[in-house]
Amino acid sequence: MGIHEIVEEILRVYPYAVYLENNSKQSIFQQAIVFRQEKVFNLIYQHEESRAIVLSKEDNSNNNALHLAGYVAHPEQLYRRAGAALQMQRELQWFKEVERLVLPKNREARNNEEKTPAQVFSDAHKELVEKGEKWMKDTTSSCTIIASLIATVVFAAAIQVPGGNNDNGHPIFDQQTAFIVFGIFNALALFSSIASVLLFLSILTSRYAEEDFLATLPKRLIIGLICLFLCILFTMTDFGATLYLVFGENKQWILIPAVALGCLPVTLFCALQFPLLKDMIKSTYGSGIFLKAK
Repeated sequence: MGIHEIVEEILRVYPYAVYLENNSKQSIFQQAIVFRQEKVFNLIYQHEESRAIVLSKEDNSNNNALHLAGYVAHPEQLYRRAGAALQMQRELQWFKEVERLVLPKNREARNNEEKTPAQVFSDAHKELVEKGEKWMKDTTSSCTIIASLIATVVFAAAIQVPGGNNDNGHPIFDQQTAFIVFGIFNALALFSSIASVLLFLSILTSRYAEEDFLATLPKRLIIGLICLFLCILFTMTDFGATLYLVFGENKQWILIPAVALGCLPVTLFCALQFPLLKDMIKSTYGSGIFLKAK
């Protein structure tokens, strides 16, 4: 059930319990791998002497700990992650951590089906890889449309500046502070939107191998979403400066509705996408679910 305090107290009082097995000949740490209970599994870092022995032991199907990490997690654990791509990332993190702890011979050991742990992982996660690819493509396709639309709008605004040009070809409002703000944020919006489009295109054209879900694809999506957020923010600032130039006529009160309306899409983007972005950043750049400190 993942109640690590109970397991820790049992092992403190009776250390030999680390070798006890269930009917499938699996120890408590092998069961923690099967059910993806990282808080229980983290207790293995306190058993340096018996760690290799416990993880090397084979169950009724000749599966060692790395074989068990290769099977797909139970649905109640798997669906705690939002999106198939993040679920695949968590499965890879489990497999890589167990692979780091087992003996080298366990990485090539074969079970009753004559499969190595890597073969077990590939066979068991084929469907999840397909779902993760579809999830990534659907997400990035929607974001690419938005970023492309913003890039088109801000590029057109850079050519047809507010107020137009005089007979010499210079912008009419080039001496006003609001026009300088317009020019700066228009350029920032164009650069950030193009950068997000390129990042999303790199995701769409990726090979979608198993290893890509560990860091490559999540990092690209994280940076792409951040660039998309920035280009929306810069575009709204750009639009507010344009409103003030065209309709302001030194009326300060017009800044209030311009700022309020400009904050609306930015706030909506944060409310809708920030939970996903936070989970991805925590899972990709965070300290991880495996706590090695005693």
